[in-house]
Amino acid sequence: MERTVRVAVVQSAPVLFDKASAMQKIAEWTKEAAKQQAQLVVFPETFVSGYPRGFTFGTRVGSRTDSGRKDWARYWESAVEIPGEDMDFLGQIAYDAGVYLIVGVVEREAEFGSSTLYNSMVYIGPDGRLLGKHRKLMPTGAERLLWGSGDGSTLTVIQTPFGRIGGLICWENYMPLARTAMYAKGIDLFITPTADARDTWQATIQHIALEGRCFVLSSNQYATKNTYPDDLACLDELSGQPDVLSRGGSAIVGPLGEYVIKPLWDEEGLLVADLPLDQIVQSRYDFDVMGHYNRPDIFQLTVNEKKRSIVEFQR
Repeated sequence: MERTVRVAVVQSAPVLFDKASAMQKIAEWTKEAAKQQAQLVVFPETFVSGYPRGFTFGTRVGSRTDSGRKDWARYWESAVEIPGEDMDFLGQIAYDAGVYLIVGVVEREAEFGSSTLYNSMVYIGPDGRLLGKHRKLMPTGAERLLWGSGDGSTLTVIQTPFGRIGGLICWENYMPLARTAMYAKGIDLFITPTADARDTWQATIQHIALEGRCFVLSSNQYATKNTYPDDLACLDELSGQPDVLSRGGSAIVGPLGEYVIKPLWDEEGLLVADLPLDQIVQSRYDFDVMGHYNRPDIFQLTVNEKKRSIVEFQR
């Protein structure tokens, strides 16, 4: 394993529901990260094509509006299929930059003619290949109106020359058993794309780093009302909202819970850091959550990694 890795965490936002805007920003930020010799580049939750903060999509208990359905259909149109042409495009970006690329996307189900969307993140190698994906296990609150729930088949961890990378999306990081499943896969770089810009999220990523004795790379969007198209059917739902819809808070934390780079607030930016990988082993000297500090004789976890299937055809 390499002794150090240079990583880059992007804090930005595309034009909402505009896939071309998201792809352009991914290309630009990845190119900039490569100029700074980053080997791994991380983008926020649902960067393609945006996190629709502040919207209800015309939903009340017992009813939905036509305007809300129109905006949701626009969201669906801006989603990606995995694999597909959009993944090929991201693969070309990663290949041209020579980086591992991790991007939060809104995924459109490609099987069964379904229209379900998922909150996912994709892992792409420097050779341009799609290495894997993760679907958010449990959308949070009103997110359940937008996205389906993932299953255990996408608890993905990727082996790289600088250790194992993997992660969970936003509030599924509050699920202790989900974190345990990731730790059991030997994770070294824990990716936590998020839409949570509260101060309390910082305690979460510091805890994960300290608990898993791993580096944590947390990426959030800096989003303003200017990133919302003015022709959305439900645009009036933003009235009364502040101009800054997400203030960011992207950060990088080391395996003893201390900041490598402190949170970036209230602006777009790129966090670049050299991570000394020896610190991972050193930090596990007195606490190894899946090793000497584990008690499998008392606690056990069973993880179902089978792909969920609604229908099975037998012949």
